[in-house]
Amino acid sequence: MQTPDQHVLTQEEQVQLNQWWRAANYLSLGMLYLQDNPLMTRPLEPTDIKPRLLGHWGSDPGQNFIWAHLNRVIRREDLDMIYIAGPGHGAPATLANTYLEGTYSEVYPDRSQDAEGLRRFFHLFSFPGGVGSHCTPETPGSIHEGGELGYSLSHAFGAAFDNPDLLVAVVIGDGEAETGPAATAWHSNKFLNPARDGAVLPILHLNGYKLANPSILARIPEEELLNLFRGYGYAPHLVAGDDPGLMHEAMASALDACIAEIQAIQAAARQGHNHQRPVWPMIILRTPKGWTAPKTLDGHIIEGSWRAHQVPVLDVKTNPEHLTVLEEWFKSYHPEELFDEVGRLRDSLKALAPRGKRRMSANPHTNGGLLREPLRLPDFHDYQVRLAKPGQITIENTYVLGQYLRDVMRLNMHNFRVFGPDETASNRLQAIYEVTQKTWMAESFPVDSDGGELSPDGRVMEMLSEHTLEGWLEGYLLTGRHGLLNSYEAFVHVIDSMVNQHSKWIEKARFEVSWRAPIASLNILISSTVWRQDHNGFTHQDPGFLDVVTNKRADVVRIYLPPDANCLLSVADHCLASTDYVNIIVADKQPHLQYLTMDEAVTHCSKGIGLWPWASNDEGQVPDAVVASAGDVSTMEALAAVALLHEKLPELRVRFINVVDLFKLPPPSLHPHGMSDSDFVGLFTADRPVIFNFHGYPALIHKLIYRRPNHEYFHVHGYQEMGSINTPLQLAIENHIDRFSLAIDVIDHVPGLSIRAASVKQWLQDQQIFHLNYARTNGIDPQEIREWTYLVN
Repeated sequence: MQTPDQHVLTQEEQVQLNQWWRAANYLSLGMLYLQDNPLMTRPLEPTDIKPRLLGHWGSDPGQNFIWAHLNRVIRREDLDMIYIAGPGHGAPATLANTYLEGTYSEVYPDRSQDAEGLRRFFHLFSFPGGVGSHCTPETPGSIHEGGELGYSLSHAFGAAFDNPDLLVAVVIGDGEAETGPAATAWHSNKFLNPARDGAVLPILHLNGYKLANPSILARIPEEELLNLFRGYGYAPHLVAGDDPGLMHEAMASALDACIAEIQAIQAAARQGHNHQRPVWPMIILRTPKGWTAPKTLDGHIIEGSWRAHQVPVLDVKTNPEHLTVLEEWFKSYHPEELFDEVGRLRDSLKALAPRGKRRMSANPHTNGGLLREPLRLPDFHDYQVRLAKPGQITIENTYVLGQYLRDVMRLNMHNFRVFGPDETASNRLQAIYEVTQKTWMAESFPVDSDGGELSPDGRVMEMLSEHTLEGWLEGYLLTGRHGLLNSYEAFVHVIDSMVNQHSKWIEKARFEVSWRAPIASLNILISSTVWRQDHNGFTHQDPGFLDVVTNKRADVVRIYLPPDANCLLSVADHCLASTDYVNIIVADKQPHLQYLTMDEAVTHCSKGIGLWPWASNDEGQVPDAVVASAGDVSTMEALAAVALLHEKLPELRVRFINVVDLFKLPPPSLHPHGMSDSDFVGLFTADRPVIFNFHGYPALIHKLIYRRPNHEYFHVHGYQEMGSINTPLQLAIENHIDRFSLAIDVIDHVPGLSIRAASVKQWLQDQQIFHLNYARTNGIDPQEIREWTYLVN
């Protein structure tokens, strides 16, 4: 342990810090065990113990220790600070300190500042109808749920971006420090600009163990540990030990030094004296696992062992000896010195807590919707693609979107950022660079000035870690700002579980926590899609992220597949203006045919699904077949199939339908966007074959429509895991989403047509063989395929 050269704490501060720490430890332990006798005013009895021993305790003494010390510097420096608890099941410490600060009782008056309120506070922890052992949205002062480890550090930096006065203290636990997302998030310091951003103070809390195993960073030599974080670009301050008196002094010294270093870095940058990437401070805190727990139990070590994890003393309801050990443990904190006779925290101890919104548990940034300013959005009509007829010209849809996003950025240079894993330009969004560049605080070379688009003041966030990008964006949104993440379709799977966690947060916050204000939606643009991977091949072909998203609660998730640029503009404008959703937009970056005028696109996207009369020839009658599509390439191939049917079988009545909002397909009982059964049948008919060409896996459409009365008439085409280095049409044929396969399917399913149209069907099969051979011989599709346009009758 590094000991300071001189005392930094007065005797009063030393006592005050130790008492707060004891009080928080007592509450953390009480949440785990007690349902009655909250202040230990009589001997502990089995009936005082919760019927279910659930929860987590091992990391809480360290977090309580940290919280007490952070409160001291907040009061002294009048800091605007929030706290992120990274250790798994880290809620007890946050809840305990939130209760001690009074915020919890303000938000939940039934958990009042007295013995009865404390009893209820204990009872509801990790109990049915109560609160979880993670920092769920119900927890005041939290923006980080922590149910899945790895994201606390990226959330912290996301919160600090564009928040110049905010200091984010983030605790990273032993287990979380071993995750891949945490490892990449340490590089976030290369993107934090001290002139305009806030600061992050990482506190690596090593108590030696995870659930049942030693932690890696706790079992490497000290110099190796320090060099690791020096290599990451931090100035580590080590605080280690188990003697409370010495540890309070050492922690206060380290924390004072860190605050001074942060303030000096920011002052120099904001006065224009330092343009280099700073070396930010961090703290490595070593404490025993289960610090202050019984030393041993039944001959086994508890404090300083993995046995301190979760429920350290078992069988207390049935084992009198263990109940006695537990009672002595509670009494070791001397609750009578901390709480008065009615159960209120003593006034002398309350003095350590900051006041009002300076309390970390009440900081407005932890309820970011309160601070959210609506985006100033340009009129998306101004970016429209003008066309005289549908299906005649090709445009890169995302390039048009990039021009719109450029001006969204121009109008919101303090609260909007675009995130992407080295793919912003690759996804054709490069127009954004006309108003801002890529954030970069690491070393720059002269060659970077030639199109590198790097700047300390840039607002485009690029790093080849979807985990870190998503974490940044979530932290940015949760503290009241706006953003968009773009990624290649096949690799957006990297953040499956992160989107899952964020969806759960929104769900709880929106429907069960009335005091949380709405935050901006999580907007994800999926580009470089499955159907245009001519040179990347099989590894880049996976549209399955949509399947993951559809498993989330229908009130939260939205999926849009705009077929052209005007529809993409309409959808993007809608998504950026929305709150409390996860919006997924699928739009490929390659050139695509354009179909709808802007007015038509707005109407079509507002409905989410629609019949395209210019591609249909049913003329108000019941069609013989319906051809439907969702997705840009899928739509083009479906239209080409319809054109072939019109040409080869002009007497066949075909209706064409396009789907933009995927959640129009399930019934309203399953999703709020769902069409009524009568409207659904009105579009798709009651008993005519529907040949549906889908961007993703076919089973997803069947999943969405399985309750529809005409489900049995749907024949869905989509990606079937068939791919390699393919031309576009070759890949389409191999997965049966091509124009020929679709036309063949219509012939096969319209009653009596397969016999009458046998020659047409054979011609279509011949075409498939020809084009497959052409692709294998020439490496491209024929010119008439590459330059195909839809000829409107």
